[in-house]
Amino acid sequence: MRATAIAQPNIAVVKYWGKRDLARNLPAVGSISITLSTLYTEMQVEIETGLVDDALLVNGAENRTLLARVSNCLNIVAGTDRPAVRVSSRSNFPIAAGLASSASAFAALVVAADAVFALSLPRAQLASLAGRASGSAARSLLGGFVELENDANDISVTNLLGATDWPLEIVVAITAPGPKPVSSGDAMEISRRTSPFYDLWIEQQAGDLAEARAAIEQRDLQRLGAIAEHNCLKMHSVMLGSRPPMIYWNSATVACMQTIRELQASGVNVFFTIDAGPQLKAICAATDAATVRAALAATDGVVEVMQSGVGEGARLLST
Repeated sequence: MRATAIAQPNIAVVKYWGKRDLARNLPAVGSISITLSTLYTEMQVEIETGLVDDALLVNGAENRTLLARVSNCLNIVAGTDRPAVRVSSRSNFPIAAGLASSASAFAALVVAADAVFALSLPRAQLASLAGRASGSAARSLLGGFVELENDANDISVTNLLGATDWPLEIVVAITAPGPKPVSSGDAMEISRRTSPFYDLWIEQQAGDLAEARAAIEQRDLQRLGAIAEHNCLKMHSVMLGSRPPMIYWNSATVACMQTIRELQASGVNVFFTIDAGPQLKAICAATDAATVRAALAATDGVVEVMQSGVGEGARLLST
């Protein structure tokens, strides 16, 4: 018995940083994201006769580091009395590098697990289960513009716009393709415990969400860009104020921000956002994508540029 699912990473324009419940992996704040189309992770889950323990391959190589998280996610979906499975993961973009690879991986994993174990769980429940493994994975269950609402005892996701309702382009500047030095989960907890800006970050999130929600409803790119950049830089300020400080940027990240500022000054309607990693994501109209891509590719320290439109949510490919 085998099932394969695919999911796209998502780029948060209003981000979450911090957990309010570590045991259930519940985020401290809500968030809004854009699901991508070109980048993806495929997850195949196979019940194999004679297999005693779960096994994990990532891009063709055995990976014991991530196996515990994958097994735990499968237990959450199907229970601890399930049979052992072989999981094969394949991504077409760098993993653990601040590009939401865990979001796409766990979103695809819960969809594949739901199929291989014949559970037929509703999409809302799959999103909640994916969020237990990776906070941002819940958003990748849906396509387009997605809001994660931080409910009292769980999380839920809703579509603000579908994948074709506002055809923006996302240009990703890769400045360091390797794994980041501190995982997002560990860094969030350090910030929660030590950053003097953390409580203010939580307090202001509702206003940022409302502003972004209105901008998306109006398809107002400049308005969305203003709040997205503000929210991004506040999140990184929380990290910088932590002890020890969490610094994910490198010199090329800063150079890319300057490139975006120069494009904005020349009249290009584009904005940037940066997650817990050194990669910059520029969001713009499709008509400006070639200009933005060329400018970022010419920026010192950028090793690769990737581009994506707005994509669909996680889905089953085969059984």
